Amino acid sequence: MRKAALLYNPVSGGSRTPRHAELESALALLQRAGVQAELIACQSRGDAQEQTRRAMLSGCDTVFACGGDGTIHDTVQVLAKSQVALAILPMGTANTLAHDLKIPFDLVEAARTALHALPRRIALGHLQYVDLDRKPAASYFVVAAGAGVDAHLFYKLRPAAKQRLGMGAYYVKAWHLWFSHIMIRFVIEYIEAGSDQLRQANVTELLGVRIANFGGVLRQLAPGASLDRDDLRLVFCTTASRLAYLLYVIRALLRRNWTIPGIELAYSKKVACRYSPSTSTNTLPEVQPLVYVEADGELLGTLPAEMTIVPDALTILGSPETT
Repeated sequence: MRKAALLYNPVSGGSRTPRHAELESALALLQRAGVQAELIACQSRGDAQEQTRRAMLSGCDTVFACGGDGTIHDTVQVLAKSQVALAILPMGTANTLAHDLKIPFDLVEAARTALHALPRRIALGHLQYVDLDRKPAASYFVVAAGAGVDAHLFYKLRPAAKQRLGMGAYYVKAWHLWFSHIMIRFVIEYIEAGSDQLRQANVTELLGVRIANFGGVLRQLAPGASLDRDDLRLVFCTTASRLAYLLYVIRALLRRNWTIPGIELAYSKKVACRYSPSTSTNTLPEVQPLVYVEADGELLGTLPAEMTIVPDALTILGSPETT
């Protein structure tokens, strides 16, 4: 590491935990190690991407995403398919990628970890979808992408509540949706790894997962997922049973290898999602119930959507234990 930009989101993790002094200490550690490093505040998604581009053009070999999964997501949109490395100083609400990479949550120790980490080349997920302005769009993702119930959670979750309550906001809203959400069915098509047969399922939820450990209470949400694989770990629900959803969460909490009827897992490099005929036939687009999509915890748009895998797409710096 010779030159690095530390891009930080001033509101990551909520204003209740100002951490600028920690960032300055992490910056000082890098500079003492001989790294030409600079701290840069990013005020929006577009700003983070523009600052990442500027950092790359200025000759940075490393860009630190100082924030949560949203900050990482924004940075990755520019770093994808380049040789510039992504490093992480975890300051967000969930910090799922930092959990998976075993990055310390002390920012100085996280910077020290990045200094000694071996570069690791990984695949990225790629999501094509219809954005909220009803235009075709695409985005890379590192952690996971989802369609259905989980994306509806991010649609309903107010940013102010997320900043004020942190992970508590997710749990409160998820519990409310468990009681009240009307699950909308949609169709997925995928080819399972090791097969050439196109499979189809009518589902209420789909996740395409890339990491093994989400941290928090739901560590193993998708057993078998790994950044070292060049595919997606699909978790999809063919049921609308609220009990099945709850049992799957309990399964993750207790780390049990239970089989939950109506919830299936598969490996695939590509999965397409579209509205089922029952939700689209003879229905005007203005009143059609929408199925939302998200990636890395960021609400992006709606169906139709397609998730694929892009091999050898990103260099990442994690704990030496994970390389």
